[in-house]
Amino acid sequence: MPQIELSAGTIDYQDTGGEGPVIVFSHGLPMNGTQWRKVVPLLEGYRCVLPTLPLGGHRRPMRPDADLSHRGVARLLGEFLERLGLDDVTLVLNDWGGGQFLVSEEQGRRVGRMVLVACEAFDNFPPGAAKAVARVCGVPGGVWLLTRLMRVPAFRDNRNGYGGMSVRGIPAEIMADWFGPATRSRAIRRDFAKFATSAPERKVLLEWSERLRDYDRPVLVVWATEDRLMPREHGPRLAELYPKGRLVEIADASTLVPEDQPERLAQVLAEFLTDTGAGPLRRPG
Repeated sequence: MPQIELSAGTIDYQDTGGEGPVIVFSHGLPMNGTQWRKVVPLLEGYRCVLPTLPLGGHRRPMRPDADLSHRGVARLLGEFLERLGLDDVTLVLNDWGGGQFLVSEEQGRRVGRMVLVACEAFDNFPPGAAKAVARVCGVPGGVWLLTRLMRVPAFRDNRNGYGGMSVRGIPAEIMADWFGPATRSRAIRRDFAKFATSAPERKVLLEWSERLRDYDRPVLVVWATEDRLMPREHGPRLAELYPKGRLVEIADASTLVPEDQPERLAQVLAEFLTDTGAGPLRRPG
């Protein structure tokens, strides 16, 4: 897997390559690019780039002084775009919503459009039951305890926790992959805890959200009708916030829409891209 050195440390990424329009996929805590494993193969004609951000599922610890707050990781994502020379990027978020804050930074000029798929927004950082996870991570040894609990099916699959993020269920081997790095490495657990406990207070989050009104490029908001973490009303509210926002709701899906409805998600994503001037590269034929 390719890797790149950034100010916070070395991160891994996947890149399908090609000359098509660039889609950069983000992920949640403590996930990685496998969150999009069902969607990327459906997007022929695009260059899909999937960085493994330091949200706890990364394999290489960051520097001890790295800023792994929500805004810090958003800036790191922007640095990643700059280092790879990616422009007019379609930035796709799911679960973690802090990537939206990138468009308030200078590096946000590289983001040509955004797709916000059932993600944190407004003051919903961390969302719902994840607030309990953040509290656990703030206690010494808390991340270590969490990784052990995630080996217990009754805890791992609980509908009020990670088990509620998908109506179809997240395969055990995928969950093991996501939590594996923090299980094995104390330094990764340190990074995990830094990010998980970094959400600003409500007033700050709402102030940041208001700044997003200045992002005047196309935004597709994709919301899940069965979501337990992201409030249903946040979908239309986000679409209204952005001057060029539009909303699509997907039924029979929870937070991890790429897990529950990959075909439908790929379809609405492709339609949005074509409508906004980023249609797929067609092979000569």
